[in-house]
Amino acid sequence: MRIDTVNVLLEALPYIKEFYGKTFVIKFGGSAMKEERAKKAFIQDIILLKYTGIKPVIVHGGGPAISQMMKELGIEPVFKNGHRVTDERTMEIVEMVLVGKVNKEIVMNINLHGGRAVGVCGKDSKLIVAEKETKYGDIGFVGRVKQVNPEILHALIENDYIPVIAPVGIGEDGHSYNINADTVAAEIAKSLMAEKLILLTDVDGVLKDGKLLSTLTPEEAENLIKDGVVTGGMIPKVECAISAVREGVGAVHIINGGLEHAILLEIFSRKGIGTMIKESEG
Repeated sequence: MRIDTVNVLLEALPYIKEFYGKTFVIKFGGSAMKEERAKKAFIQDIILLKYTGIKPVIVHGGGPAISQMMKELGIEPVFKNGHRVTDERTMEIVEMVLVGKVNKEIVMNINLHGGRAVGVCGKDSKLIVAEKETKYGDIGFVGRVKQVNPEILHALIENDYIPVIAPVGIGEDGHSYNINADTVAAEIAKSLMAEKLILLTDVDGVLKDGKLLSTLTPEEAENLIKDGVVTGGMIPKVECAISAVREGVGAVHIINGGLEHAILLEIFSRKGIGTMIKESEG
């Protein structure tokens, strides 16, 4: 038993050395946010990353919590082509839940476990300037990222804090916009020139014929979308990954956040547990 523990530590050592001082942007969502054991393991993983010299930055979702709050207030959530229709009242609820509840719970849990986290949203210091998303018709205050101003993140990271970001942006018209958390995570990772972007999902990674594809280049990932292998909700995640890698992020990992300690298993082991998308070494 003891030698197994030693072997695990020795396997992790080269990765700890390689990633010391590097920035990881982690999108926290899906099962990892819903299941208590996975949630606790996620917090522990973040703390361990920090103590090994990695600079974690968290972007979180919160769709189920928004829908739950709307139902409690007697408002039925409406979706169009998979996207939440966000009128002014719904946007108020989105902001209240993401910024005032979900964000603060993550910050509190990190701080209770010995970290130093600070919660921000895209409106703080105009971190995320948004514009109305029109690709899916008029679905209200749903936005896309127009610009990232990462100065506030640099200030927090340089002072040894862990930024925790709620995906609410501000438009040039002063309105708040609800933005897809995967997209926000990818744009934040690009702006910080992060070593890694890690997307926690409800599946093991990118699958083909039921088998996990452990590594892909951006070109291979694109072809999987064109060939209909990657479908549904995985398409925007893979598209975010392709965009991030092509714009300077070292690698993107799509992993199952419902597995306890999924981040550590993916980052600090040779085999990993999910799909890594990065440019070919050649």
